[in-house]
Amino acid sequence: MKNELTNQDSTPLTRRRFLAQASASAVSLAIVQPPQLFGADAGPKINIGLIGCGGRGQWIAELFRKHGGYNFVAVADYFQDKVDSAGEKFGVPAQRRFTGLSGYRRLLEQKLDAVVIESPPYFHPEQAAAAVAAGKHVYLAKPVAVDVPGCLSIEASGRKATASQLCFLVDFQARTLPIFNDAVQQIHKGELGQIVSVEAAYQTGPVGTEGDKARRADPQNAELRLRAWPTDRVLSGDVITEQNIHALDMACGLLDAAPVRAYGAGGKARDFVGDCWDHFSVIFDFPNQVLATFNSVQVGFGFDDIVCRVYGTKGTADLHYFSKSVIKCKEYSNAAEPGNLYTTGAEANIATFHENVLKRDYANATVAPSVRSNLTTILGRTAAYQNRVVTWDEMLRNGERFEADLRGLKT
Repeated sequence: MKNELTNQDSTPLTRRRFLAQASASAVSLAIVQPPQLFGADAGPKINIGLIGCGGRGQWIAELFRKHGGYNFVAVADYFQDKVDSAGEKFGVPAQRRFTGLSGYRRLLEQKLDAVVIESPPYFHPEQAAAAVAAGKHVYLAKPVAVDVPGCLSIEASGRKATASQLCFLVDFQARTLPIFNDAVQQIHKGELGQIVSVEAAYQTGPVGTEGDKARRADPQNAELRLRAWPTDRVLSGDVITEQNIHALDMACGLLDAAPVRAYGAGGKARDFVGDCWDHFSVIFDFPNQVLATFNSVQVGFGFDDIVCRVYGTKGTADLHYFSKSVIKCKEYSNAAEPGNLYTTGAEANIATFHENVLKRDYANATVAPSVRSNLTTILGRTAAYQNRVVTWDEMLRNGERFEADLRGLKT
């Protein structure tokens, strides 16, 4: 996988240039409402392949089938039991079920229009680049990558997709929430006044407990490590990137900016075999002297929330993933329940992807903001690991790469 620190025209990818791209995409996201196309009238069928047939992969594949506008023709996963389970569920014959680390390449050789990538995040940049090179539309799970080179690879794949007249959509659910888009617009209009500070948080209990139990039987087993990838730092990007990105994506979207620097700390309290941390605390310094505090826990019991609050001199936006969201300003207010955003957000993105393919809309507006949010999590992660201030430019300049030890895994 080739990762560049420059744009296609060989101009260095400076902070200003990168943020200009992300900002333009974010504005378009804020004003486009997702279509509601589910059921028998969804239109022509799009032939798709599924890369990554684990729990999330099969769950979202069911939503693609529910939409009515897709037809599964191939599946790929490292594990035979996973592809067989998905193949049986979605009517994919045995000869189009592919296993091993390179199984996705055989999937891309099939006659299909698009791929849904739900594999461990470490593999996303390589698989997305290969899909675009093969002329396939791409529906990609978050996070887009686990490191800086991977993020820049995804950015390059998004540009190449647009140039090749291909759709490339990254599946963030909060962006489909009307009140989130309303908050973006009200901030842009000045209804909240001067933005003073932001707080974002992602609190939940332990994740990956069953995978950890399996790894304990044979901690050095490469296949057990792959099955338990959410507990592995390199394969997942750690919890701040793999999971907490939802809260930080809201913060970056509401501010329409990336942080200038970050200072952080964190650690590991749970007794897991894996090396992922289970709590982070980070202070992000955004442009215009806006400070954002972030904290997350993936340990404990009794409280769960994904939240982002923006405080301005004239109002506040209090946005939640699972509970009531409120915008309160001196001259404007709005409130809404998100419902089951985990499902409805994915459904909206699946519908948008279908419509974009049929309408030949290759703007691919979700890519740049997704890369921005992903890099923000990496900035926070780096600052926390090193327990010091790290700047955005330093992070890009160093370009730290995660290298997974794939010895013992079949190709």
